[in-house]
Formats: sequence, C-alpha cells, structure tokens
Amino acid sequence: MPFSTMTSRQRMLASISSQAVDHTPCSFMLYKGLLSKSKDYLDFVQRQLDLGMDAYVQLPPRAPLVVSDTYNLHGLSVNFHPTVTIREWKETLPEQKWPILIKEYFTPGGTLRAEVYQDDEWPYGDHVPFLDDYVETRSRKYIVTGKPDLQALSYLLVPPTAAEISAYRAETEPVLDFARQHELLIAGGWGVGADLIGWVYGLEKMMYSVYDAPDFLEMLLELIVAWNHSRMKVVLESGIDLYIKRAWYENTDFWAPKSWRKFIFPTLKADVELAHAYGAKFGYLITANCMSLIAMMVEAGVDVIIGVDPAKWDLPRTKALTAGKACLWGGVNGHLTIERGVADQVRQEVFTALQTLAPGSGFILSPVDNVRVDDSISRQNVDTLIKTWQTTF
Repeated sequence: MPFSTMTSRQRMLASISSQAVDHTPCSFMLYKGLLSKSKDYLDFVQRQLDLGMDAYVQLPPRAPLVVSDTYNLHGLSVNFHPTVTIREWKETLPEQKWPILIKEYFTPGGTLRAEVYQDDEWPYGDHVPFLDDYVETRSRKYIVTGKPDLQALSYLLVPPTAAEISAYRAETEPVLDFARQHELLIAGGWGVGADLIGWVYGLEKMMYSVYDAPDFLEMLLELIVAWNHSRMKVVLESGIDLYIKRAWYENTDFWAPKSWRKFIFPTLKADVELAHAYGAKFGYLITANCMSLIAMMVEAGVDVIIGVDPAKWDLPRTKALTAGKACLWGGVNGHLTIERGVADQVRQEVFTALQTLAPGSGFILSPVDNVRVDDSISRQNVDTLIKTWQTTF
C-alpha cells in the first residue's frame, strides 16, 4: 500500500482492529515530557503532529500542570456526595521518623480515616489526596479496612452529576473539534479496577484478601465497577473511538492467573462489553509481568493491549498469542532506551519491534509507558525513534 492512503484516524482504527494499514502508526501512549512543555492540551497534540506522529486526543484533556486529588486517575473529576465533610491535620509522634498526615472523611455511612507518612519525597505539603500512588506507598492506615467501610466508601464513589457532565462536555468540545478537523483518533478514559483497590485498601492487603477475604474483595470490586461504569458511560456518549482502562496493578505481581480469572476477568469483560455496546474499541493499559494473562485478555474481548515493553514482554510469543485477535501498542522501552539510551539502542529496538510485532498489522509503535523528561538525551532519542520508524514506510 502507498504511504498516504489513510488518514491518521483510519490508520489507528485499522491497527486496533488488526486490519491492513498503509504503514504502521507511531503514537506515544504517554508523553509527559512534551506535555509539561506545552501551553495547553491542544498545543501538546499539535506538537506531536509536527513531529510526524499519529497523535490521538484524550477525553477529558489533561492539562500540562495537573493539580488534583486524583492525580493518577486521568478522566472525569471525582467529587463526593454533598453530605461528605473532611478534616485534615498533622501529628508528630516520638517513635516515628516522619510526621503523620491524617485525613478523615465524615459520611452518612461512617467515618473513613487515612494516615500517611510525610517523608522527604511527599509532594503534597500537609494535604492527603484521595486517589494517588504516593498515598499507596506511604500509608500507615488506608481508608478502607474491611466490609464495614464499604457503605462509607460508596459516598466517595458517586456517579457524575448533571453539572459535572455539562462541564465535561464544555471542556471536551474544542478537543473533539480539533480531532475531527485533523482526522485523529479520539480516546477516552481512564477506567479503573484493581488499581483503585491499591489506593484505598493497599496492594499487599489486596493480595492477602484473595485468600483471606474473597467475599469482601468481590464486594469492593463490585462497588468500584458500578462507579467506573457510571463514568464510562459519560465518556462513551461523546462518540469516542477507543476507551482506555488503566491496569498497572492487575498484573501477575499482584494476581496469580487463577485469581486473575476469578476476580479481574469478569470485571474486564463487563468493561469491554460496555465499550463495545457504544461502538468503541477497548484498550487495556498494562505494562509488565502479564504474559500468562494475555490469552485471557483476548478472551475478554480486549481490542488493544497498551504497554508492550520489550524489557518485560516476550515479543514473539506476545505476537503469536494476539495475531489477528488484539492489537499491541508499545515495542520500545521509554525509561531505559528513550530517556537514558543511545541512538543505536533506539534504532535496534524500533527495528526489532517492527519486525516482530508489525507483520499482519495490529501494532502501534510507542515508548512504554511514558517519556517523562524533556532533556537533550530524550529529545534526540525521540527524534531517532521517529526517523527510524519513517525509514520503514
């Protein structure tokens, strides 16, 4: 096929559908380094287009500087039931190395209490955000400890209100216009499942509960899924092409394949079916230690597995398991190769990814999972990646 027979949106959709393309698309799944240097979200997308990439737009758009109580959950704003009140303070205990930040959520269903160590790398001052990786890694006490806390948690996980939906639509309309004008793929998200368990209950406790408290774990997941679907529907109603769910904590670091089948597979399948009911494709963002889960992802109906890292994945086997069934997005390591590597490493990883993952279509080239810095090394390596990719047309 000649080089320019498809629009970028057509090329991306064909790849996600494992159909023939004029050439393999290159679209960075995440590019924080460039976003942080952009004046706004549309400037970020335009800068990617200027680099020659198949940029996509994400709904809702993510500002260059994000100040949010739910920083690690891109997507619709998270607001609590109007009856919820909050109190925060700091305590210094003689037996503790670090001060302890305490946050209490007062709800009609009970009080939830978070306690977090304020170490030297804590970025939020004397404040404790709601859903954030810094909370998961520094918690002395999580807000959820068992079944009695689920009713209270339900007041923090409430569906979007009419006013919030209206604000979302107003925010996203310029982005939709831009995408239509430039014929770009429109993605939306993020969905969430077990990752939210890590934020409110803790990853270690999550793993133990598979065996010690399976009924509670299922109840917690049901609450999260219902909340997630209420948010999914708002984004899907925008007419997006692709819905993305984050699943960094749904790999085999935390779930044995048998427990993944029991707890994660049903929720993932339900998410996929909801996206498909609205005519959207479904992307599953998972970047490490999941080779034994790939067949189940395909069985669940996932259209594109986002985060295929050559440092963590067996590329030939991944392609064999997904060929004609699911698209693969990635192929190059973002941190080791793009942020720290040299040109020859970049070229070799691009060639290997294209030779291994592109045949038969169903592949989108990208660093995994992010290019977080914008310095001379990363810019040179991004340029090398793009130029190497372009030589294959």
